[in-house]
Amino acid sequence: MADRSVRARTFAVWRRVLALSWPIMAEQTTRTLMRTVDIIVTGLFSPAAIAAIGLADLYARLPLRIGLGLGGGAIALSSQDTGSGATRTRDEAITQAIAIGALAGIPFVILGFLLSEYAIAVLGAESEVVRYGSIYLVIIMATAPARHVGLIAARALQGTGDTVTPMVVNVVANVGNVTGSVVLGLGWFGAPRLEIVGVGIATAVANVFTAVVLVAVIASPYRQGSLVRPTDWVIAKQLVAVSTPRVAEGMVATAIDFPFNSLLLLLGTEVNAAYQVGRRLYQQITSPLSRGFNVAASIVIGQSLGAGRPEQARFEGWAIAGLGLATVGVIGVALAIEAHQFVRIFTDDPETVEHAVTFAVAYGIGAPFLVAYIVIAGALQGAGETKIPFAARVSGLFLFYLCFSYVAAVHLGFGPLGIAIGIVCYFVWALLVVTAGYLYSDWAGKAARMMEERGSLGGD
Repeated sequence: MADRSVRARTFAVWRRVLALSWPIMAEQTTRTLMRTVDIIVTGLFSPAAIAAIGLADLYARLPLRIGLGLGGGAIALSSQDTGSGATRTRDEAITQAIAIGALAGIPFVILGFLLSEYAIAVLGAESEVVRYGSIYLVIIMATAPARHVGLIAARALQGTGDTVTPMVVNVVANVGNVTGSVVLGLGWFGAPRLEIVGVGIATAVANVFTAVVLVAVIASPYRQGSLVRPTDWVIAKQLVAVSTPRVAEGMVATAIDFPFNSLLLLLGTEVNAAYQVGRRLYQQITSPLSRGFNVAASIVIGQSLGAGRPEQARFEGWAIAGLGLATVGVIGVALAIEAHQFVRIFTDDPETVEHAVTFAVAYGIGAPFLVAYIVIAGALQGAGETKIPFAARVSGLFLFYLCFSYVAAVHLGFGPLGIAIGIVCYFVWALLVVTAGYLYSDWAGKAARMMEERGSLGGD
């Protein structure tokens, strides 16, 4: 009887999570498609254009990291307050998160206009790449405030349990971005051929569209959530406290990408290309699922804590991790088994294929550990506990993804295999750290104290 009860509870959680996460998965799939089309279109111009958009995107990830970080704070507070019925503090949190995000985007606008050329040149790019990249970077950075607002508004709505509206808006924006990149970049249907400028304009317009529509949705009477006049400094303090570790986590991950790519290049251009293929293969197939489960875990756990059910929240975290293992974990193992067939979709160069199979197998073997880490990190973030996921990811990236990989690949002579082992060790380590935090830290108590501090307990 007890086993049936656990199974029934688990399946109930799975049904709810799938209902919440499928729109996020659909949205992420179209976002991935958008980036792929941008690369394909710029590839028709010149190799310099591809390099330019790649280097500019290194800087474009900075506002993305801040938007996701602040979005994490918004989803934590809005999900908790939705669960407790505290509409006043929920609306205040949503409004303040959006306002902070818009203000945080202004420095990137200034960076784009004043330092875009230097930012590309300092990376060692040739003059044509600098020219293309600086133009693209100016256009993208000009809409950094809108990018922040769009990300935060989507997460705030998701925190209330509405994952469909952000999906619809983002899918429309992503499809428009793809269409704009093709039409403006290549000059189709009578439009001017703007090449990389057209690709940049398409992305900028999509950013502004997303921000404007999602803010309008929140301000309307048709969805949970509303915009109010910000007055509560306690909520602002909590938003910053919850978001800062997530922002720092993303920034550190971006910073480590630089020396890690240098390590790959040290082993050869084919090794670097092989890693990009192996990683892209994993991301294309499983990343939308993992992201959906991560956000759904934050929503479900946050709302259960808001409703005063910490034991239910703890059970839900484990149940969602099990769902991740049963889906992404199984797909990852299948990817590892059939890696040789998959990587040939991207390249037929024998040396690149050989190394790409090594990396694809590593990501496939590591998939069960990675998805479990992502889910448990999302559960902790729903409680407002972002320091533990920060410690797990940053320590794993530095110790294993970078340092262990370097020692194993260069000093021990394992080459790409050493890096592949380092990647799997990073996933395992990150999972161990967040699991220890989930088991032994007082994340449910922290959520309760935060809600009490901002007056969310017991509703309005």
